[in-house]
Amino acid sequence: MDEKKYPIGEEVEVNVGEIDVSVGPQKGKRDMFLPISILVAAVVVGGAIVFATLYKGGSTPVAPAGGNNNAVAAAATTTASAIQAMTLGSRDAILGNANAAVTIIEYGDYQCPFCGEFFSQTEPQIIKNYVNTGKVRYVFRDFAFLGPESTAAANAAQCAEDQNKLWAYHDALYSAKVADQTNGGREDDGFFSATELLKLGRQVGLTMSTFTSCVNNNTDAAIVAQEKTAASAAGIDSTPMFLINGAIISGAQPYSTFQQALDGALQG
Repeated sequence: MDEKKYPIGEEVEVNVGEIDVSVGPQKGKRDMFLPISILVAAVVVGGAIVFATLYKGGSTPVAPAGGNNNAVAAAATTTASAIQAMTLGSRDAILGNANAAVTIIEYGDYQCPFCGEFFSQTEPQIIKNYVNTGKVRYVFRDFAFLGPESTAAANAAQCAEDQNKLWAYHDALYSAKVADQTNGGREDDGFFSATELLKLGRQVGLTMSTFTSCVNNNTDAAIVAQEKTAASAAGIDSTPMFLINGAIISGAQPYSTFQQALDGALQG
């Protein structure tokens, strides 16, 4: 499965030397090396795809387009800890019908490019077809692990939640970071400065005196840390990851994967 996610683990590197694949009229030793050159090139391409989909940090990777339409049975797993994590707490801001029978919980990092990809391409379809229709309730939880700006953005989002505007601020953060990455931005590139975080607060209509104090003093940093600890205990090790009534979906899978999982949960 092509899992577009940022894992906690080793970076994948592919070092490539010169490959002579020139073909001329001469026969002999040069012909022997052509199949080897093709094989090496295939390995390089394969390595580049792994690098693009599983690279941890340091630069913004470019994910292969399209995704993978594997069956949900191949995409989703369930564990006891994941089922336990479905219990909602007082800090879980619910988007949609609070009494919906199906719950989707997303674990994300506001700097994660694959989270941004999911936010831009797939999440709007889920909200339109399942959340806005009252079928599904949606919860976002922080798994801020990519760097200091991830933590700062998550703290600011929790400050927005203090004013019951987490989802509006969540959308503003991802929209801004996606634009930054489109222009070549990276993790911890200075984009999520206090100035930017406060600007986004004004944009979504927060009470700025309260919000400014919360952001500048990292008032909700302990909440961000607790969410990360709880996520790790539930088996979350990368972003984005999702729980749908306890079933785990890993990575920025295409809408069809979520559609199958959600429809199955609704029928179950």
